[in-house]
Amino acid sequence: MDAQVLARWQFGITTVYHYFFVPITLGITWLLAILQTLWVRSGNDQWLRLVKFFGKLFLINFAAGVVTGIVQEFQFGMNWSEYSRFVGDIFGAPLALEALIAFFLESTFVGLWIFGWNRLPKGLHLATIWLTALGAFISSIFILAANSWMQNPVGAVYNAATGRAELSDFLALITNPVFLATLPHTIGAAFMTAGALLLGVSGWWLAKKRRDAQPADSLDTSTWRKSARFSAWVLILASLVTFISGDFQGKVEAEYQPMKLAAAEGLLETQESAPFSVVAIITTEGSGQDKTYHKVFSLDVPGVLSILAKNDPNAKVQGIQDLRESYLQEGYATDNGTQNALQSQFADELKAMPVDPVPNVMVNYYSFRLMIGLGVLAFIIGIATLVQTRRDHLPKGGKFYAVLMACLPFMPLFANSFGWILTELGRQPWIVNGVLPTWTAASPGNGAGAMWLTMILYTLVYAVVAVIVLKLFIKTIKEGLPALVKVEKPTDDAPLSFAY
Repeated sequence: MDAQVLARWQFGITTVYHYFFVPITLGITWLLAILQTLWVRSGNDQWLRLVKFFGKLFLINFAAGVVTGIVQEFQFGMNWSEYSRFVGDIFGAPLALEALIAFFLESTFVGLWIFGWNRLPKGLHLATIWLTALGAFISSIFILAANSWMQNPVGAVYNAATGRAELSDFLALITNPVFLATLPHTIGAAFMTAGALLLGVSGWWLAKKRRDAQPADSLDTSTWRKSARFSAWVLILASLVTFISGDFQGKVEAEYQPMKLAAAEGLLETQESAPFSVVAIITTEGSGQDKTYHKVFSLDVPGVLSILAKNDPNAKVQGIQDLRESYLQEGYATDNGTQNALQSQFADELKAMPVDPVPNVMVNYYSFRLMIGLGVLAFIIGIATLVQTRRDHLPKGGKFYAVLMACLPFMPLFANSFGWILTELGRQPWIVNGVLPTWTAASPGNGAGAMWLTMILYTLVYAVVAVIVLKLFIKTIKEGLPALVKVEKPTDDAPLSFAY
């Protein structure tokens, strides 16, 4: 493999690994803020014990996310210098705002939240976790706006004198249809992941309490049941948001990235009343622009893809073969044949490049189905939990139930990863959709040897981090709910503190 392919593998490995921590942080900060609010308003110490317990998991995850995310920033300059040079004027603005506003907000107030227990008034301390959650949310806005621009490069023009794309309309970044669809889908998926984490831990402890024959009205069991029902509701409601926004995202994709949709659905030929393929086997012959695709087997549901793409069971959906022919003859275009300003400026130049506009079909096809399957399974488990815990009942428990609860957090977590794999690989061969082919964006001075060395080192370091994080998670979970220690009121001569 050459240096460019290795650079793609390196960025893919580090990004997928880093994103294991991102949705947990995005979701769990808001859940901690809600739980702490319930405690402040009700005075029920069960909520406080849950905040203290899940707060430890949040901090472990937050630290790992920060450490693993730093590497990505350096890769833009080290491995993708041509990309950084070309899009720096556009990509730099949201990333700079993310660092200056969102990350500083998040990191400052998470520190105050950690060290403010028993030192800040309850209301002020509560505000710190809400501001932490707000910082994480603002961070996601800027990062998703930058990524959505790569999917649909709006509000930009090409300056031939400097050889760079330049931002002509900042408002277009945050009104980009791809961004408007991606933001609620990503946030919903993050809440799914956080809800599944809380439910998985709570359910595992309920199974353990049942196995240890603890009564349902014992303090710990009652607290875990309360947590299970709270997190099950979060998981269910977040799933609905994710499913609805995912449907909207699919329609935006059908309009602005029809090739990605065709690859994700394994649709080879343009069809009216296009079917949804439940499972398929697709083979290829040849390579590059001469590659052909053949469906060996496909289990289809008629008309469903047309509904998903255009809300019309009889609508025509373009297939891979026709989209490729259209690109080779006329250049990149959306579903209705239009281009934005930046894409039109590069249309003639791209015609001379040997670009095959079809991404890896099978990777995109099965990433999409794994994302949906894991998300739906987590949603069903959330509903089942509410049914099992109604009227002060507890789950039946047992070894299978305990294993299921241990696996639950990984379902939406991996669904998130498959979703991002689909998002990024479905855009290929473009690093900027319809403008900049990925192979032109790599740093020209990098050799394959250096790429192999750094990729192996990053992977080994990340493996060590993974082991540490998992051990810390398991250790913290097994310790269970913390005991609340009453802090004595200060005497007149003692330093002022707040006991809670």
